[in-house]
Amino acid sequence: MSKKEDYVTRTEALVTPFIQENNFELVDTEFVKEGGNYYLRVYIDKPGGINIDDCELISRALSDKLDEEDYIEEAYILEVSSPGLGRPLKKEKDYQRALGEEIEIKLYKAMDKVKEFQGILKSYDDETVTIEENGNDITFEKKNIAIIRLAIDF
Repeated sequence: MSKKEDYVTRTEALVTPFIQENNFELVDTEFVKEGGNYYLRVYIDKPGGINIDDCELISRALSDKLDEEDYIEEAYILEVSSPGLGRPLKKEKDYQRALGEEIEIKLYKAMDKVKEFQGILKSYDDETVTIEENGNDITFEKKNIAIIRLAIDF
């Protein structure tokens, strides 16, 4: 397990009791370097959406626990937020929730000269994702997908 994966796993273990206590959902956790800074990001959600007070509540509780445990070697910025409208599908529960919904898929490499697709999520498994686009089913290998997320209609 890489250091990054260890940080994410340990952080999820620390934050989960606070998440459950408040009837929130832990959507994702990431430890990334952007520019010259490291960020530890925790994305939370709940029915009806997350507000700033929810984020502050979890951030304060988690920050105290992170200070106690002190397992992250690098200096970092802690962010707790909503995953937003265009959140990527990453976990099994994300795919399950999105079945029958309109999604966007962006590929690393064009397929038939097209890199972006939008359609209804029909099915998925560990290796593939199938959407219905204009009445046709199209199956993608997950390893070829750069990002997959719920479509946003304005």
